[in-house]
Amino acid sequence: TEIKAAFDKVVAARILSVRPHPNADKLTLCETSTGKESFTVVCGAPNVYPGAVVPLAMVGATIPGGYTIKLSAIRGERSEGMLCSEEELGIGSDNSGIMILPEELPLGEDLAKALDLEDVVLDIGVTPNRADCLSIIGVAREIAAITGKRLRYPRIVLSEVDRDIHEISSVTILDPELCPRYSARMIQNVRIGPSPLWMRQRLEAVGLRAINNIVDITNFVMMELGQPLHAFDYRFLEEGRIVVRKAVEGESFVSLDEKERRLRDGTLLICDGVKPVAIAGIMGGLNSEVKEDTAVVFLESAYFNPSSIRRSSRWLGMSTDAAFRFERGIDPEGVIRALNRAAQLMSDLAQGEVFRNVIDQYPKRVETAKDIPLRPRRVNEILGTDIGADEMLDVLHRLEMQVLPEKPVSDLEVYRVTPLTCRVDVVREIDLVEEIARFHGYDRIPVTVPAASAMPDLKERRKIVDERIRAVVAGCGFSEVITYSFISPASADQLNLKAEDERRRFVRIRNPLTEDQSVMRTQLTYSLLNAMRDNARTGCFNLKIFEIGKVFIDRGEGELPRERDRLGMLLTGQRYDDLWHFKDFQADFYDLKGCLENILYDLKIGGLMFRSGSSSQPFLHPGRSCDLVTGDQILGFIGEVHPDVQAAMDLKNKAMILEMDLELLTAHFKSEILYRVVSKYPSVTRDTAFIVRQDLEAGEVVRIAFEEGEELLDNIHVFDVYTGKGIADGVKSLGLRFSYRSSEKTLTDEEVNRVHRGIIKRITNLTGARIRGEDQ
Repeated sequence: TEIKAAFDKVVAARILSVRPHPNADKLTLCETSTGKESFTVVCGAPNVYPGAVVPLAMVGATIPGGYTIKLSAIRGERSEGMLCSEEELGIGSDNSGIMILPEELPLGEDLAKALDLEDVVLDIGVTPNRADCLSIIGVAREIAAITGKRLRYPRIVLSEVDRDIHEISSVTILDPELCPRYSARMIQNVRIGPSPLWMRQRLEAVGLRAINNIVDITNFVMMELGQPLHAFDYRFLEEGRIVVRKAVEGESFVSLDEKERRLRDGTLLICDGVKPVAIAGIMGGLNSEVKEDTAVVFLESAYFNPSSIRRSSRWLGMSTDAAFRFERGIDPEGVIRALNRAAQLMSDLAQGEVFRNVIDQYPKRVETAKDIPLRPRRVNEILGTDIGADEMLDVLHRLEMQVLPEKPVSDLEVYRVTPLTCRVDVVREIDLVEEIARFHGYDRIPVTVPAASAMPDLKERRKIVDERIRAVVAGCGFSEVITYSFISPASADQLNLKAEDERRRFVRIRNPLTEDQSVMRTQLTYSLLNAMRDNARTGCFNLKIFEIGKVFIDRGEGELPRERDRLGMLLTGQRYDDLWHFKDFQADFYDLKGCLENILYDLKIGGLMFRSGSSSQPFLHPGRSCDLVTGDQILGFIGEVHPDVQAAMDLKNKAMILEMDLELLTAHFKSEILYRVVSKYPSVTRDTAFIVRQDLEAGEVVRIAFEEGEELLDNIHVFDVYTGKGIADGVKSLGLRFSYRSSEKTLTDEEVNRVHRGIIKRITNLTGARIRGEDQ
């Protein structure tokens, strides 16, 4: 991005003379010179004086705010331009008077060029592993290595006064694991004020707001060297010392943004002898900030545990520039260098006096990579290249890495490489291979086909089940959805779950985005009903959706939650599209049941019973739902959503829902292909109507029939269920059509009747049923 001045035709000019305006007490007439021409300008600023070099906006110049300078008469006196303040030129906030320029600026030169206001900002995308490139020096180091140029580091020369910092201050680290190193310097007699224009420009170019010279210096050094710093007003540090400790659960602290923060146990704090003064590595406190009358600055430079800063920053929701660097890992050996650099700038730009010596508490050494083995032959094997050892070592030397032996001996030699301490991403041989590859050039690495074995892909049973279910359900017209695993804890109440229901045992998220996404889901039903409601709000009322996903049940403190894979399906609205010959055909329970039967048929799962009247799901209609049972296992449930739940979740239509445990379903899946010869002989049917209990399910009767007539019974079809006139209360008429067939011969009536009588007898004996029409 090109940065240009917000003005034009503004030049540096010298004031030759200043005389009072004859018709105004607060105005003056300034005779100015650009070196070649002289101009008279009417000015109201109080700080003009002969000999001052100032910005002169010539006639025709434009300045911020859309103003164009014109030749004018002010109180009867001719004004041939305008003398400008920083604020009027858009290069600062000072509007107290005319901007006084450095004496050495050449007169008549365009001010944007003279002040070097034009610049280019490079927006560089730095990957998370390259913490060393979060600074100007870090990027410059990369460019130097690429171009073969020499990197020039800032020259640091400090002049110290004869007063030792240890005489008036100290640092105590109570948790070396979280704060391995803490260093400090003291600077006295500082003069707080605006930073020089060049510093303000550089900070604003990288998106940082200029505050005052002390704070700006800490930000400048952070951007220059990658080391975050913090300046405290020493007079607010009680007992004149620093204590680094962990916060106590619930401890409060007011940060520089004037917000009160509730801290949790483990958050690292910088304290004085009495109270917290900063959240380590994230933000300072309002109680110790540098003010306009600050005279003594306590300057901090430290290394904090990256994981600790990352956790605290996320939990507090404070993503600061300092935290961004600390959580990725800074250079532990760059702490003192940045501290001295900032102290030097405070001495130069704030007239501060630097105390003698440095406080440097380093109780726990930060281990950095050393003596990483590098095998040139192995490098070429990995990359498929033929790079010489000399080229590899040249790359590493350009990256300022130490290599032993320093000169290449042979491709079989093992070299020992020590990277710069700022390169926290280089810890193994493969990291060195990556460095060599990128400098050699990815485009120069030949394309090769890796050797691969021709073993067949043996899919896991679960994967096969998932794929088959997706194919069958999609064939039934359903669309797959992926919903959030995070839901609201209010879902348990909306679904009428009982207090003892394990689906109330939520796994809670420590740092939720919202309260509605603060727990992990314990079932898929709520997610699918939410999707139905969201679709209805956009006008989509006919919906067929399914999801295959995980649910999570909390198992108590110290235990990982129980995770289960589930299949969820939802059906609502009309069965068919809005066509003239298909009006008001609402989808119902049996549409969803039919899709489930297709799944079971494809997976070759038999013996699954639809057991109504025993469903344990309080969010389903008690008369229109059932459990899916095989043996003594409940695989899932299917049914219509309860009207109370429908109202609680603001659902306009009735909805059918199904949910099954995929792990139990997979256990019953038969992967082998089974078949039997289709009989060429005709079938024989017998119809029988039974009077049975009202609560007896047809499925139970069918199951008994197949157990008795397994040899010849081919199929059973329910052709009638009737209650009403002619049928006593508490019972119903159940009409079944029995189909008999042999694979060996055509059956005779006698053979069919014999088997049929046996089936009827077993049904009546086990269920108490009787044949309809028989005398009671």
